Amino acid sequence: MRRFGLTTALVGFLLVLAAPVAGATSGEGTPANETALTIGHRGASGYAPEHTFPAYDLALRLGADYIEQDLQLTKDGVLVVLHDETLDRTARGPEENCTGSVIDKTLEQIKTCEVGSWFNEENPGYAREEYVGLEIPTLEEVFQRYGSGVNYYIETKNPEEAPGMEEELLRLMGEYGLTGPAAEQRQVLIQSFSPDSLRKIQALDPSLPLIRLYDEEEEDSETIREDLEEAQTYAVGIGPSKEDVDRSLVSEAHARSLEVHPYTVNEEQEMEELISLGVDAMFTNFPDLLGELTVPDTGGPPLLPLIVASGAFVVCAPLAIFGWLLLQRHASRSS
Repeated sequence: MRRFGLTTALVGFLLVLAAPVAGATSGEGTPANETALTIGHRGASGYAPEHTFPAYDLALRLGADYIEQDLQLTKDGVLVVLHDETLDRTARGPEENCTGSVIDKTLEQIKTCEVGSWFNEENPGYAREEYVGLEIPTLEEVFQRYGSGVNYYIETKNPEEAPGMEEELLRLMGEYGLTGPAAEQRQVLIQSFSPDSLRKIQALDPSLPLIRLYDEEEEDSETIREDLEEAQTYAVGIGPSKEDVDRSLVSEAHARSLEVHPYTVNEEQEMEELISLGVDAMFTNFPDLLGELTVPDTGGPPLLPLIVASGAFVVCAPLAIFGWLLLQRHASRSS
């Protein structure tokens, strides 16, 4: 009985020592949107017409950390939120007003166009009657609607053909109290494929956080890495295409204190791969996907429990064995 009891005690002792290690290795992973920020690409544009209030409202409800605005400048100097330089793809309405370049139209003309019908036609599974008749918003209307309650990710589009775009953007940010929060909390990030546009903004206000975008058709990981030294002189991050992101790019960008925000990531497998590479944020048409995704913890068990457990085993196990041998000896003498 004594031998059995001591053996049981020893097994129990070793199991207690193993418990911290086993507990350290168990876990359910980390929500992906706690690892990388979610940027609603043109809003929740997979579910609602891009760059409309329904798309922005939905992106925020689905957990987006930022909503994106692509800027175009009208003929009369108003910043409107539209991705394409021309109206043809998404606008419907009078042909003289709703086709051709945005920069050749006045705001009054652009407000005769609606940008919901095309979405219903191309996405019948997400079509809704209330999308018909949606207008192209101005940037000022976006600021009026959301104020300082959300984070904005703003792109200067076609800036070479739209002189004054940067000045008008900064004027509106100042008017709506977003300049300070942008500089101090990155409530507004400003991105562009044009380094000249970003340098112009830097000259106008060096405190604003800027992101250098890279064209997926013209760049790859190697060419982007070659530009990082220059980019770090004016930007806080880079926006490469998802296809151009690899471990070397992320590592070299981070070494220069540049964040990596790839576009446009709409598949869970792509999200997992990019998070494993260490990206800091990503653009997606489906903001809920990143929130629903859980990525495994890859760091292994915490070091301290392993040290404590192994140290206790080294110290205590010999003592337990010595005690067991004494009992064995005592038992043999008794018999």
